Amino acid sequence: MTQRRILRLTGDDTLDFLQGLITNDVKKLSQGPIYAAILTPQGKFLADFFVAKDGDGVLLDVADSLADMLLQRLNMYKLRASVEIAATDLHLHRGLGPEPEDGYADPRTDAMGWRAYRADPQTDNNVNWDALRVTHMIPKTGIELTPDTFILEVGFERLNGVDFRKGCYVGQEVTARMKHKTELRKGLAQVSIAGDAPIGTEIMAADKPAGTLLTQSGGLALAYLRFDRATGPMHAGDAVVTWIPPA
Repeated sequence: MTQRRILRLTGDDTLDFLQGLITNDVKKLSQGPIYAAILTPQGKFLADFFVAKDGDGVLLDVADSLADMLLQRLNMYKLRASVEIAATDLHLHRGLGPEPEDGYADPRTDAMGWRAYRADPQTDNNVNWDALRVTHMIPKTGIELTPDTFILEVGFERLNGVDFRKGCYVGQEVTARMKHKTELRKGLAQVSIAGDAPIGTEIMAADKPAGTLLTQSGGLALAYLRFDRATGPMHAGDAVVTWIPPA
């Protein structure tokens, strides 16, 4: 499971500060935690995270590999805003089934179970989260989510990670244009796979590049595909890959 770091933001301007930066609407925090991202001004992915109310502040649950960069980015945007950003000693706990009293349902989809933040590390997590991600097409930092990613191409709207009515945020113009003025020709897809190939293997349709193979589990995998070329069996190294279009 990806290592996580839990940050805490406090101060009178915290919610307004986040509202001008992240892809989701912080007003939804009154109903429960949210999933969101921060983007570059060009609309590309920087980091994804969960945001949850915590007393007079909020907790921000982010992959450890992105935490230092995110801290730097948040402090760069903070300027004179009344916001304090600090690391915590909390640990992420995850599981399936009904959420515990201190937890919440994963806002991306109920199929990804619940999340909670506790003082001690989790020791009883035996869930195959990658298998669930592949089944439900959930992108992961460092594999499906990279600095070249446009979030609509990897399903952020389907995963409740972007709000198109909240107003401006960094990268909003590009994201809105992709939503309203273009048809996505590339993006995250589920494929069947027969054989083995490492993550990052180029997918070929005949002699033309058609995408990249990503997380795999059993006979299924996630891939970044050019949809117009994914019309039949393709190859990723020695493996045969076939797109499974959404129902």
